[in-house]
Formats: sequence, structure tokens, C-alpha cells
Amino acid sequence: QMQLVESGGGLVQAGGSLRLSCAASGRTFSTYRAAWFRQAPGKEREFVGTINPSGSSTYYSDSVKGRFTISRDNAKSTVYLQMNTLKPEDTAVYYCAADNSGGSVWTSWGQGTQVTVSS
Repeated sequence: QMQLVESGGGLVQAGGSLRLSCAASGRTFSTYRAAWFRQAPGKEREFVGTINPSGSSTYYSDSVKGRFTISRDNAKSTVYLQMNTLKPEDTAVYYCAADNSGGSVWTSWGQGTQVTVSS
């Protein structure tokens, strides 16, 4: 299991931008797929997007497509979530996840970072 630590959250006005980082422990990060999820108060955890181990392929939920971009730097064992044109409904705790088991479950999770978008 890999240790993940998110950072970069904060308070931003609607229309603004933030970049979240997720730093992973271990030297095998390049074999892990990674993803971002979010959970707003009173709501279930929601998938945001995912990136494959090499970084050559990404996939996003419809709610963030065109506004958010996931990237990774395997040399730094870090995954990023660039969030542009933020909306108040993007307010949530954002979590990164990673997995290399080949299954459908995300086996490693970070502790989350709060993003608040004011109107």
C-alpha cells in the first residue's frame, strides 16, 4: 500500500484556479494508476478523474471535463489536479487515490484537502 499526502487546497473565488498535489511514498509509483475524488458535505464521494501509470491517458467526469486537468511527474512521485474556472459546486474535500493491483478497487487513499469556492 502506498502513502499519499494531498496539498494545495484552500479558499478561492468562483472563476479562479487551484492546483492540488498528491505526493506518494515509495519508488514504484510509476506502476500505479492514480485518481482524484471529491466529497461535498452531505454527499457521497464522487469520481473526478483518473490517469494511467505513464501519464499518457486521462479520463474525467462530465462535471469537470474541460476545466480540470490531471497530470503526474513520476520522477517526483506526484500527481496533480489543475482546477480552472472553479464553481461554488466544486467545494469539497478532494482525495487522491492510487492502485496497481489491476482490480477495480482503489487500495491507497490520501487524507484529503479542502477546497472551498466562494460565489
